[in-house]
Amino acid sequence: MTTNVETGARARTATWYGELQASEKRTFWACFGGWALDAMDVQIFSFVIPAIIAAFAISNADAGLIGTVTLLSSAFGGWFAGVLADRFGRVRTLQITILWFAVFTFLCGFAQSYAQLFVFRALMGLGFGGEWAAGAVLMGEVIRAQHRGKAVGSVQSGWAVGWAVAAILATVFFSVFPQDVAWRALFWVGVAPALLVFFVRRFVDEPAVFTAMRHSAPADRANFMEIFSPAMLRTTILTSLLATGAQGGYYAIATWLPTYLKTERQLSVIGTGGYIAVIIIGSFVGYLVAADLADRIGRRANFIFFAVCSLVAVIVYTELPLNDAWMLVLGFPLGFFASGIFSGMGAFLTENFPTRMRGSGQGFAYNFGRGIAALNPTFVGLLSATLALGQSIGVFAGIAYGIVIIAALLLPETKGRELTPEG
Repeated sequence: MTTNVETGARARTATWYGELQASEKRTFWACFGGWALDAMDVQIFSFVIPAIIAAFAISNADAGLIGTVTLLSSAFGGWFAGVLADRFGRVRTLQITILWFAVFTFLCGFAQSYAQLFVFRALMGLGFGGEWAAGAVLMGEVIRAQHRGKAVGSVQSGWAVGWAVAAILATVFFSVFPQDVAWRALFWVGVAPALLVFFVRRFVDEPAVFTAMRHSAPADRANFMEIFSPAMLRTTILTSLLATGAQGGYYAIATWLPTYLKTERQLSVIGTGGYIAVIIIGSFVGYLVAADLADRIGRRANFIFFAVCSLVAVIVYTELPLNDAWMLVLGFPLGFFASGIFSGMGAFLTENFPTRMRGSGQGFAYNFGRGIAALNPTFVGLLSATLALGQSIGVFAGIAYGIVIIAALLLPETKGRELTPEG
């Protein structure tokens, strides 16, 4: 009987959303919206790099350092938010982090110097990292096992939506306003996510498994350092490496791609926006396809498949002497694979850590990965002084995706794992 039900659920993948309960749907949209708006605020920076370089008379390496410090601070913010989520609840932490990154993105638009922008982006990163940590744990615990991969992976597609909004706004603003006004206006729009806090506060409840854990053993709360205990250390290390590779490849590509297209391919802002649009559409589709595959073929196989294909796509896109038409066509698979690799991440990390330390473990693993991956934008900028920017992107993306494959091979398969208050 159970087998038939599970088989039927897999056959009706397109209808899985309709099978969710009302509480699951509300949580889905709250986390989807949070992640989309988070992406918008983060990706705005990639579109304003040339304007910032001109405004503050800085180098590519200086601009890359801003991207790096944002990601580094997000690593600390994500781990800290995970700890808060274990102590005070997933929903409350989600609200705080959304408000935080929205406010500091807004303040970036008022920066009068490179140093001020550097500080504002660093502070914004704390909320950026924290939002994913709180939202991913919340989603992983609320959604039932048979739909967890699809639902959490589909929430990841919100990143492509936010990226698309940032691309559209950048194309419009830089076409309508002078460059020195356009980049500031883009950051000012970044305050919009603060409105989502009201929806989260009213309509989203704490996961039942988390509430049951706190009620059954209110005094038995994990110390956040327990993720480094002998029993958990291997899991913590390998999941951190997995996250490092996936994000290292992505940030090497996403941070510098608009600049690469504009400076080495000599595309206009509108032309660059068209190429970026193809990549974003590929990303959105990649998230959804990978979300389905995570529940079909398993988490590990999904990671390996997307890492291999991402490596091939980025090498072809940045290393081969392609004409503009081929660049446009190949943007779709580049976005598809580089983004789709993240769809299984949230569910997989949720399933690898016990409930009492899930926020701390998931927050640390993903954001440790982000912290190390944060070095890639700077390294790409530095290497671009010696190699072409496209080649620099390819070198660091290749290393990153190799790490994903190794980590996935060493971790256990968790597809279909049920979550309990104890584990």
